[in-house]
Amino acid sequence: MATSLGANTYNRQNWEDATKEKYGKECKICARPFTVFRWCPGTRMRFKKTEVCQTCSKMKNVCQTCLLDLEYGLPIQVRDTGLAVKDEVPKSDVNKEYYTQNMEREIANTDGTRPVGLLGKAPSSSDMLLKLARTTPYYKRNRPHICSFWVKGECKRGEECPYRHEKPTDPDDPLADQNIKDRYYGINDPVADKLLKRASTMPRLDAPEDKSITTLYIGGLGDAVTDTELKNHFYQFGEIRTITIVQRQQCAFIQFATRQAAESAAEKSFNKLILNGRRLTVKWGRSQAARGKESIKDGVSEMGTRLDPVPGLPGALPPPPAHDEEAPANYFNLDPGTSSVLNIALPPPPGINPPPPGFGPPMFHPMGHMAPPMPPPMGMRPPGHIHYPSQDPQRMGAHAAHGARHGD
Repeated sequence: MATSLGANTYNRQNWEDATKEKYGKECKICARPFTVFRWCPGTRMRFKKTEVCQTCSKMKNVCQTCLLDLEYGLPIQVRDTGLAVKDEVPKSDVNKEYYTQNMEREIANTDGTRPVGLLGKAPSSSDMLLKLARTTPYYKRNRPHICSFWVKGECKRGEECPYRHEKPTDPDDPLADQNIKDRYYGINDPVADKLLKRASTMPRLDAPEDKSITTLYIGGLGDAVTDTELKNHFYQFGEIRTITIVQRQQCAFIQFATRQAAESAAEKSFNKLILNGRRLTVKWGRSQAARGKESIKDGVSEMGTRLDPVPGLPGALPPPPAHDEEAPANYFNLDPGTSSVLNIALPPPPGINPPPPGFGPPMFHPMGHMAPPMPPPMGMRPPGHIHYPSQDPQRMGAHAAHGARHGD
C-alpha cells in the first residue's frame, strides 16, 4: 500500500526527533554546542554519533562522524597533499572563533554544494586521490568495540554481549593511537601516513617501445559493463577503431586509431577507471609477434591465468643424451668386454670366383677370446643346411627349451 507524502514527512520527522539531541554536545573542534545525531547503522553494530558541528565539517568538506573527505573518503592530510592545499585553521580560542565566523558568512553566501576557502579554489581532481579513493563502503568502521571484560577473561554474557570478543591489536601499532584533532587538522595522522606511503610505491603504466601498439587491455569488467559504456569513456581521448569484449574472460580490448590517443587514455585511466562501481584494470596490449611467442609460457596464458595439464596426454620427452664422438656406437647394448665387431668383406667383382674355404682373408674377425664362433657365410654353408640363431646349442636356455619340446 502506497503512503502519502505527508506520511513520509511525518515518519522522517519522528525519526529525526528520536535520533537527534539539540545542543547535546560540544563540537570537538570549535567547542561550541551543536545538535547531535545518534543512530545504529545495522544489526550488532555500535551506535554512531556526530562528533563535530556542521560549520567545522563544511570548512573542511568532511563527514561529521568519521572526519573523512566527502568526495574521496580519505583523511584530510592525504586530500590536502594530493591537491597541494595548505589550509591552516587557527587553534587558539580567539582566532578560531573569528575564523569560524568569517567562514560561516562565506558558507551562507553559497549554495552549500561546493567547498569554501582554499579548498574551493583547489583543482577539482588529482591522480593520486583517484587511485587511493575508496569505491566500496567500509563496514568495519561500524563494528562494536572490543569487550574489555572478555580480554581479561571475565565476560559472562557470551553471545549476548554487544561488544566484540576478539584479541585487541598491538598497542605499539601506530594505527591504535588516533586523535580526532590530528585527523581534522591534518597532522600526525597515522592512517594518512600509511596511505601516503602506499601512494609512493604504487605501480606505473609505462608505454611499450613498439610504436605500432595502439591497443589497451581493460580487465575486471564483470557482467554489468557494456561496450557502449567503454566507448562513452574512451572516445574523449581520440578516435576508436575497434572495441572487442571477451565475455568469458571479462575483459575488453580497445584499439585506437593513433598512438597518441592510446597513450593519453592509458595515462588518464590507469588505476582510476571506475564504471558501474567497479574499478577496472588498464594495461597495454601486445604486438602480434610478441603475442605468438609469449602467449603461453611456463604454463601461464596471456591473460595471466595458469593452465592446468590435460589428463591422459604424455609428458614432455627428455632431451637426448650427449654422445661422445670418440665413443663407439653400441646399438645392441652389448658388454664392451665381450662384444664383437662384425667386419663384412666386400663381395668379389663379377666374373671372379670366391676363394675356397680356408684360403683368403677371413670374412669375420672375432674381437676377444670369449666370443662364440660365428656361423659361416651363406655362400660357404653346405647345401641343405640352414642356420637358425634360435637353434644354436650355445645359446642360453636352449637346453631347457629343447627339453620342454620333447617332454623332458
